[in-house]
Amino acid sequence: MKHLARKLLISSLFVASSLQTVSASECEPVTIADMNWNSATLIANIDKFILENGYDCPTELVPGDTMPTGASMISKGQPDIAPEFWSNSMREALDAGVKEGRIQYAGTTLSDGGEEGYWVPAYMVEKDPSLGTIEGVIANAKLFSHPEDPAKSGFYSCPAGWNCQISAGNLFTALNLEDAGFEVIDPGSGAGLSGSIAKAYEREEAWFGYYWAPTAVLGKYKMVKVDFGSGVDAEHFKECITNEDCLTPKATMYPPSVVETVVTTSFAENSPAAMEYFAKREFSNEQMNGLLAWMEDEQADGEFAAEHFMKEYKDTWAAWLPADVAAKVQAAIDAL
Repeated sequence: MKHLARKLLISSLFVASSLQTVSASECEPVTIADMNWNSATLIANIDKFILENGYDCPTELVPGDTMPTGASMISKGQPDIAPEFWSNSMREALDAGVKEGRIQYAGTTLSDGGEEGYWVPAYMVEKDPSLGTIEGVIANAKLFSHPEDPAKSGFYSCPAGWNCQISAGNLFTALNLEDAGFEVIDPGSGAGLSGSIAKAYEREEAWFGYYWAPTAVLGKYKMVKVDFGSGVDAEHFKECITNEDCLTPKATMYPPSVVETVVTTSFAENSPAAMEYFAKREFSNEQMNGLLAWMEDEQADGEFAAEHFMKEYKDTWAAWLPADVAAKVQAAIDAL
């Protein structure tokens, strides 16, 4: 009987050990692309925290950038996750990778998409609502004095050499802004462009130009996107407005850029629970603008900013997770 009891004990311990092994291996070790801009590194660190503490996934952040990361995921199956992928930049290659069964779109990262447009400060629109429209801006062109030639009106464009300079320039032509007295100002750099907004805001001066979201600038300074009254012509935008040789540009609002989470198929197949998380995990541009502004003010890296998000935005992240997973994540936060 003692011998039988000992065999049963060993057997039960073996079963328990096996169950623990199965549980621990439900999520294989995963690699997450840590892209080299603030919103992407923030989201990568949030995903790392949640996958490690909520789903028991061993994770590693690896350096990444849009084109090389996408190509590596398709050809080599690494990294496993790209949390903030601006998919239109290589849509054909990504779609081919999905069709071949190499990668999958796991969910939308930015619910509003990447947002571009012409903007004016909110304090101007509060005084005169017409300035939220291109007709109002043109009718009041003299308000937007050119910093180097007060006889002209200034439009701050995208810095020379950036792709957005082409679309901003073509829309400047399509909207007949030169006829209205505007002249394009090249800010010289991204810092020059954001600095011009900050300077105008501090002095409550007029400002009119191109910008995009999510960014720290639009988190710090409330801006209004100017309505062209044209709606969005996505086909014309793609075929002409983004083309340097566009000869007959027509007015169109910028279509939102799709920003998604891309994963390898092997990760999707091995981690179905985590895939449910990615299907729900998304941020609004307004929320991300605020987080980026906080990162800039605090000079925070992605890890520190992710801890800030987990502590201060429980209502957001808890909605992405089952109750038991959320409880494990909260316990990890409490232990920080």
